[in-house]
Amino acid sequence: MAKKFTASVSQLKPDPVYKSKLVSKFINCLMLDGKKNTAQKVFYDAMDVISKKISDTAPLEVFETAINNVKPLLEVRSKRVGGASYQVPMQVRPKRQLSLGFRWILAACRGKKGKPMSQRLASELMDAYRKEGNAMTTRENVHRMAEANKAFAHFAW
Repeated sequence: MAKKFTASVSQLKPDPVYKSKLVSKFINCLMLDGKKNTAQKVFYDAMDVISKKISDTAPLEVFETAINNVKPLLEVRSKRVGGASYQVPMQVRPKRQLSLGFRWILAACRGKKGKPMSQRLASELMDAYRKEGNAMTTRENVHRMAEANKAFAHFAW
């Protein structure tokens, strides 16, 4: 049977500018086709845009708060019971919370067109920092689904 997790957590090195493993993980998720330098340039340009627009807060703090705001607490999972499928609300593991938060922010950025990626990323991170934007809408929809299906919570075993 295959291993459940890769060694990426143990091999992950902090990023060169902020010395943060969270930033390093985000850059890896942002990266396409193995182009890490391009992903780093996009991320650090976005942080420069954030520092110019929000001068009273450090850009790393804006980034971390945005990620924490987007992370979901609950999600629905399909559970088959007696021939019927139920959407059962369940708590989300911390590792999955982080990956879903990254995925939703990046999907929201990639869904917008017309501006460079660094500006799209900066605007989405600032929106998430203020608890608005597409990534926050996705999170609220997931929470709304979990709330609507809480009658089936007793199927979560």
